[in-house]
Amino acid sequence: MTSDHEMIRQRVKALLDKPGNGNCADCEAAGPEWASYTLGVFVCHSCSGLHRNIAQISKVKSLILDPWTPSELEFMDSVGNNAAKAIYEQLVPAFYYCPTFKDCTVLRDQWIRAKYERKEFLCVEKQEPYSAGYREGFLWKRGRDNGQYLSRKFILSEREGVLKYFNKHDAKEPKAIMKINTLNATFQPSKMGTAHGLQITYLKDNSTRNVFVYHEDGKEIVDWFNAIRAARLRYLQVAFPLALNSELLPKVTRNYLKEGYMEKTGPKHTEGFKKRWFTMDDRRLMYFKDPLDAYARGEVFIGSQENGYIVLPNLPSTIQGYHWPFGITIVTPDRKFLFACETEVEQKEWITAFLTVINRPMLPQEYAVEAYFKHKP
Repeated sequence: MTSDHEMIRQRVKALLDKPGNGNCADCEAAGPEWASYTLGVFVCHSCSGLHRNIAQISKVKSLILDPWTPSELEFMDSVGNNAAKAIYEQLVPAFYYCPTFKDCTVLRDQWIRAKYERKEFLCVEKQEPYSAGYREGFLWKRGRDNGQYLSRKFILSEREGVLKYFNKHDAKEPKAIMKINTLNATFQPSKMGTAHGLQITYLKDNSTRNVFVYHEDGKEIVDWFNAIRAARLRYLQVAFPLALNSELLPKVTRNYLKEGYMEKTGPKHTEGFKKRWFTMDDRRLMYFKDPLDAYARGEVFIGSQENGYIVLPNLPSTIQGYHWPFGITIVTPDRKFLFACETEVEQKEWITAFLTVINRPMLPQEYAVEAYFKHKP
C-alpha cells in the first residue's frame, strides 16, 4: 500500500515534470527544490531565501523536507511557473535586465521584488524610474586618487545622449560627461567589496575610464542600471534602425569575459614580469595596477584569427623573469604579448576568453578600433 508521504512525493515529482516547472521561476536554475505556496511558483534554494524577504507576499517550503497538504499541492498545480510568468512578467520592457542564477544577489533580489512585491510589470506607470529617459539622483562615487566614496549628483539624459556627474551638489558644470554611445555598466560586488557596487565605463579619447558607484538602497542602484540600459537600447535603435531588438539587446550592456591577476612583461620581453589586474572587455584587454583604478595602464586590441591573431598556451623558451608557471602568448600582426598565470585553471579560463573573440570574425566598426590601437602613441 502506498503511504501518504509517498503519494505526496510522487505528486510533487509530477508537478515538477510539467512544462516550465523544471527550472526556477526567477533565475532559471535547473531542478528547483523549493516552492512558494502563496504564489504558486517553483524556485531554487537561493531564490527561496530571497522570497523570505517578502514574507508578507511569498511563503516558501522545501519540496523535499517540508510537509505538504493536498490543498497546497492543488494550488501549485493550478498555477505553476508558466502561468505565474504570464501574470507577473507580462509587461517586462525589452531593455530590462532579467537576471539568471549567475548574477549577483542585488539583481536577483530586486527582480523578485519588482515582480511580486511592487508588481512593476503589470503596470507601465510603475516603470517610470527607469523608462522615462531622464533620471537624476545621488550615488556614492569612488574617488580616483584617494579611494574614498563621496556623494555625487548624477544625471542621465537620453535627449542629450549623456550620463554626467557633478562634484558639488550645486555645481553648474559637470565633472565628467559620459556619452551613451560608449557607456557600459556591470555589477561588481566582489571586486568593489559592496553588495550594490556598480562599475560604469565609458571611452574618453578612445581609452577606457572606470567609474565605481553604489547606493545603499538596492532598488535605487538597480533602477539606475536599468535606466542606463533603456537609454542604451534607444540609442542603438536610432543608430541601427534596421536591426532587430534581438540583435541589439546583447550590446546594451555587457559583463566582462574574464577578470583577474596575471603577470606581464614589456614589449622588449627583457623586463621582469609584474603582477597586474586584467580585464577582458569584448576585444579590449586592459591592465591595471589596482582592480579599482580609474584608468587602465594599457590596453591591447584582440582581433580575429583570420586577421593574424593567435593565442598560445605557453611562453617562448628563451623568456625569463616570470614567477607564475602557466604562460600565455598572444600573437598579433605587430608583436607578441606575454603573460603568466598562477594556476593552470586560470590559464585555461584566460585562453577560453581570448579564443571567444579570436574565433569571432571582426565587425566593420572593429577595424576602425584596431587601426586606432595600431597608431596609438
